[in-house]
Amino acid sequence: MSSSVPCTIYRLLTKEYDLTSSEGEFLHFENPYQILIATILSAQTTDKTVNLVTKDLFARYPDPVSLSTAYQQDVEKIVHRTGFYRAKSRNIIAAAQVLVNSFNGEVPDEISKLITLPGVGRKTANIVVHHAFGRADGIAVDTHVGRLSGRLGLSDQSDPDRIEQDLLKFFPKEVWGDINGLFILHGRKVCQARTPSCNSCVLSSLCRFVALNILQ
Repeated sequence: MSSSVPCTIYRLLTKEYDLTSSEGEFLHFENPYQILIATILSAQTTDKTVNLVTKDLFARYPDPVSLSTAYQQDVEKIVHRTGFYRAKSRNIIAAAQVLVNSFNGEVPDEISKLITLPGVGRKTANIVVHHAFGRADGIAVDTHVGRLSGRLGLSDQSDPDRIEQDLLKFFPKEVWGDINGLFILHGRKVCQARTPSCNSCVLSSLCRFVALNILQ
């Protein structure tokens, strides 16, 4: 792949989507604690569902201290609609306990420390560092980012961490923080998993998936 292709992908997506005006389409949060917990809950569900749940969750447990002492059954009732609610409830309570016991109740701003929290992998850590602390130390790879990376020919890996390493090589660091949001918006609106709208896609001329399907 030509080194200019990723730059063109980024340029076309930034013309198509305004991340600033699209903030309402992502997770809602007011502080590092909230984006951490919301991102853990967002696995295998939609941001819209998580935003409905966290409104009640944060009203009852506004900080790590209160969540660290919560009864799991009480938390399960609140987060039930996000799916995998038992594991998620267990993880967010345990994460809050680690924050209280190991980080003085504060969310750490380093990926190496964040991934020591229960329920937190590199994707969640990258999202927290970027949105809570305004720094991009990597690229968060969720299902949308993984799907688009494969279709565009940016990565042939299936493991999110390996996909991230491929993307880091293609895109300059100053745009790492935008890639997740841009790919998510494009994945939701155009490049859906089952029925991608290739005919209306601004990236169609650069897309390996389109090229392969034309040749078939």
